[in-house]
Amino acid sequence: MDNRDEVREFLTSRRAKISPERAGLPAGSRRRVPGLRRSEVAALADMSVEYYAKLERGHLAGVSPAVLEAVARVLQLDDAERAHLLNLAQAADGSDALSRPRHRRAKGQWKAHRSLQWTLDAITAGPAFVRNGRMDIVATNQLARAFYRDIYATPGNQANLARFQFLDPASRRFYPDWDLFADIAVAILRTEAGRNPYDKELHDLVGELSTRSEEFRTRWGAHNVRRHGTGTKRFHHEVVGEVTLAYEGLELTAEPGLTLTIYAAEPGSASEESLRLLASWAATHEATAGEELRS
Repeated sequence: MDNRDEVREFLTSRRAKISPERAGLPAGSRRRVPGLRRSEVAALADMSVEYYAKLERGHLAGVSPAVLEAVARVLQLDDAERAHLLNLAQAADGSDALSRPRHRRAKGQWKAHRSLQWTLDAITAGPAFVRNGRMDIVATNQLARAFYRDIYATPGNQANLARFQFLDPASRRFYPDWDLFADIAVAILRTEAGRNPYDKELHDLVGELSTRSEEFRTRWGAHNVRRHGTGTKRFHHEVVGEVTLAYEGLELTAEPGLTLTIYAAEPGSASEESLRLLASWAATHEATAGEELRS
């Protein structure tokens, strides 16, 4: 796969973030551009300037793991960035199964198997849902459907968290820390693009968001990646108001590429009470909807 542009932009952007002081070098004379010079990265990684320049031009095919690790060390890549660099190298080399074309099930063609849906339905104290790397919500429990009612309210969102984030004005209310959520969404998509470079639906989504949202386009150009596993987030729900929830993201062993996310409130907190109210509202709302369908 020819991913030289992606490699070049990623390495250039990471190099620009490392100051001479952070790398243990003297600041020296005034610099025209931020970050380390190519020659400094090459010296710290114990390679020739010509060889590092070749890497930064995007030529990662055939590069040894030791060289990649040296570059990652000098550029002070975190775990997510290091994994992204390895994924880019594997895609360029074509030697890894993840980098070769493979069938990617479309969201509409996938349905949660019974035991997974039973598991989701058994989680009643907090929203729980399954998403893919494109940020499509593909399965939920009842509370998650109520929690994300803004996303489902607009068919154009297509139950996709990134579309909702950047194209639906309702996201500005739902996410009080909108900029933080926007950064996270783009970093997740950028990570997935490195992991699955042949995913056409992902390419289409990125193209759509880049065309329609300057906020997305700017963040996409930053080439930031992340592992989104645990943390705390604030939301403002239309029905119950502001809630602060912890989350855990779990990779599904039986369904590679899918992540189960579970939100939970601190025991005894106002947010826990808000989730109870939302669960009651959701049960009543679904029961009413069911009666209307039967009548």
